[in-house]
Amino acid sequence: MPATERIPQVGVSEPTGAGAPDPALVREILTRGELTVRGQITRASNAVLLCDAALDGRSLACVHKPVAGERPLWDFPDGNLARREVAAHEVCRAMGWDFVPPTVLREGPWGEAMTQLWIETSEDGGGLLALQDAEEPEEGWKAIGLAEVEEERTALLVHRDDPRLRLLSVLDAVINNADRKGGHLLPTPEGRLHAIDHGVTFHTDNKLRTLLWGWAGAPLPPEALDALALLSEALDGPLAATLAPLLTEAEITALRSRVASLRETGVHPEPSDEWPTIPWPPV
Repeated sequence: MPATERIPQVGVSEPTGAGAPDPALVREILTRGELTVRGQITRASNAVLLCDAALDGRSLACVHKPVAGERPLWDFPDGNLARREVAAHEVCRAMGWDFVPPTVLREGPWGEAMTQLWIETSEDGGGLLALQDAEEPEEGWKAIGLAEVEEERTALLVHRDDPRLRLLSVLDAVINNADRKGGHLLPTPEGRLHAIDHGVTFHTDNKLRTLLWGWAGAPLPPEALDALALLSEALDGPLAATLAPLLTEAEITALRSRVASLRETGVHPEPSDEWPTIPWPPV
């Protein structure tokens, strides 16, 4: 039997060239590849398996989340978190961004599942979050809020003033992400940033809950406005058909409304005073 070629674990928008995988090939392997379970990610709230997907002598490491392993949530319908993860990837692609790794819906050993490319991360975590003993964030940082670090002692939780995080915060507003934690940010050794865990998204009610509030009320950067224009055009074209099996008609209508609102106001959304807007735990 011939040896299996291991495809480099990089994002789909990496430049083509030696070692860079073809985006269509990555999606094909994730969709049709034979899955071999390497282990389980036990710290996740739902069933998450680390697998190899192999097809025609090529393989990729991937994350496999069976619908059967999803825990029920009081505010989201049962059995469709996987589809929301795929929808988040498709929306991100339509904006011209690659924050969300290649993600597909497929049948696996335990039925329908979300399968996503595994991302190799920086060992230092990218230095995107920090605690500072100060009342105001240091230069180059944005304040999230006070965090209790020990009994009767607090510190300021901050995130980097990073243009990648700023654009990601716009994506979260678009998909109505109810759970953007620090552990969902995956910086790579090559300097790219990916983001995972988008199961609790696309609700028709405003449920934006994130650590990335540092630009609240500030004008959207030109890159974000351009991406929103691309998304608006895509929603009037093939993207609507792509999302139809993944989201309800009401959820797609709400998505259109959020995109239109962001384009009209031209500013980052601000936290609501009606519910907790920072996820807990934050990482």
